[in-house]
Amino acid sequence: MTTASTATGGLGLTALHPSVGDPLLSSMNFLNEIAGRHPDALSLAAGTPYEGFYDVEDVHRALRVFSDHLRTEQGYGEERVRRTLLQYGRTKGIIHELIARQLSVDEGIDVDPEAVLVTTGCQEALFLTLRLLRRDDRDVLLAVTPAYVGVTGAARLLDLPVHPVAEGPDGVDLDDLRRRIGEARAAGLRPRALYVVPDHANPSGIRMPEPVRRGLLDLAEQEDILLLEDNPYGLFPRRGQRLPTLKALDTAHRVVHLGSLAKTVFPGVRIGYAVADQPVDSGPYLADLLARAKSMVTVNTSPIAQAVAGGRLLEHGCSLVRATEREGEVYREGLDRIVDGLARRFPDPSASGVSWNSPEGGFFVVVDVPFDVTDAALERSARDHRVLWTPLHHFYDAAAPDDGAGPLRCLRLSCSALGPEDIEEALDRFAAFVRSA
Repeated sequence: MTTASTATGGLGLTALHPSVGDPLLSSMNFLNEIAGRHPDALSLAAGTPYEGFYDVEDVHRALRVFSDHLRTEQGYGEERVRRTLLQYGRTKGIIHELIARQLSVDEGIDVDPEAVLVTTGCQEALFLTLRLLRRDDRDVLLAVTPAYVGVTGAARLLDLPVHPVAEGPDGVDLDDLRRRIGEARAAGLRPRALYVVPDHANPSGIRMPEPVRRGLLDLAEQEDILLLEDNPYGLFPRRGQRLPTLKALDTAHRVVHLGSLAKTVFPGVRIGYAVADQPVDSGPYLADLLARAKSMVTVNTSPIAQAVAGGRLLEHGCSLVRATEREGEVYREGLDRIVDGLARRFPDPSASGVSWNSPEGGFFVVVDVPFDVTDAALERSARDHRVLWTPLHHFYDAAAPDDGAGPLRCLRLSCSALGPEDIEEALDRFAAFVRSA
């Protein structure tokens, strides 16, 4: 019998929030644990950025650049420079103006810097936004599915139900979205927002065409919902031009734009942001209310980390496109190697039962295979073939979609963490695993 406490004075699981016992919240830890148990395995699983160009000296240089910026452009004296970098800082952030400048330069998003909240990683920006949108038990979140586990897990922690919306070949099925909104309202619920990754989504890699983006904005206006646009991969097209973000097309303040510098500066700075220019009762921006909530969670985002990120922006004229030219080439070559390498290793998909998509950018390729893709299969792959990948069921709200079809038979490969030559070796190992399975 499970009780709220144990004989030794510890806590029983039932004494804690139900989300901590949910398998969904264990997904990231599980994948990290497998990688830890098999350190010699090459990872086609990790969505971490390529670190071949990282140099600790970049941190020191960026900090100096930002410090000089405070002195020269902002006119700060030495005492104020020290206080800005080393004391508790402004809750909304100290590099909001630089982020707003970058969004204008790279994305054509022109926004008041005061509508930008700098957060401790994009996950905090997402969590705070969901916290404010969840008013009572009638509120629900919509999410294009399969979805990044971070949004589903954050919603679970906040007791905010997530209703899936079909992704479809164009990034979102607008008919299904409208139907899901109608069903929720008919049940007495309030659909507040749709979480969506329009550019090279995780895990599918799908990019939403511009006409669909405009149609989504129109639907959001008609149905009176917000769009939570997550954009970690938009700077990395495989070929051709980048498309305008939803926020760049947003004329009715329907989009809360969530961003991160993890993939473009480096993850260690833990800098994310929310562009939330929605006026609240004709008063402050939504960003101001997000800052009130943040002040009770992380108080403020590390000024030193912001300074490093700000220095990197300043070094490249506040353009992350320019700052990530080398990395972009690595990702483009890596994605080509995965797609072309699968074609060489499985030249007849009808015979092998192995097929895959060919994304227009980002980090990820989805592979369909002729066997059940379970966590146990991943463990065998890591142990016997020394290669890691990600089961796609982790991107659904349960171990598998509740459609009666049984376990999923698809997985995700990532091109970002490995160099080109390592990708070839990893694909050899992956092909050997698939044939053995």
